[in-house]
Amino acid sequence: MDSHAKIINVVGAAIVRDGAVLCAQRGPGKSLAGYWEFPGGKIEPYETARQALHREIEEELLCEIEVADEVCTSEYAYDFGTVRLITFICHLINGMPRLTEHTDIRWLDPSAMPQLNWAPVDRTAVGIIAGMRFLTQTTSDTSEEPSRP
Repeated sequence: MDSHAKIINVVGAAIVRDGAVLCAQRGPGKSLAGYWEFPGGKIEPYETARQALHREIEEELLCEIEVADEVCTSEYAYDFGTVRLITFICHLINGMPRLTEHTDIRWLDPSAMPQLNWAPVDRTAVGIIAGMRFLTQTTSDTSEEPSRP
């Protein structure tokens, strides 16, 4: 079987906190070791993309997220198969990310993200997110709601 015919469906979390986005460096012994990525992983046959992302972040970073908007779906043909990545904007709701599988994690301003050496499949989402601006406050002020007559 041609390895390029194999489709690997994965999800990635662009976790936002105080205006910065979490970037994770793949650990040694993994495919694409040393490249930067949005943490996440494979979608199991019984899961939705959002369910897979919740599970993967709990397993890899030992924290809990809220999955918000989808950024994009991108594909890249590696020598081991074609990875189809769905990237979502996410927010921390419990705990702080901890290193378990990654070599390093960094909170970066979106405009600084392209400076890292990203895994090829993540680069489309990086380009989109790099142009975004996020609120630096983690709580909203309900007093800013428009007044109603």
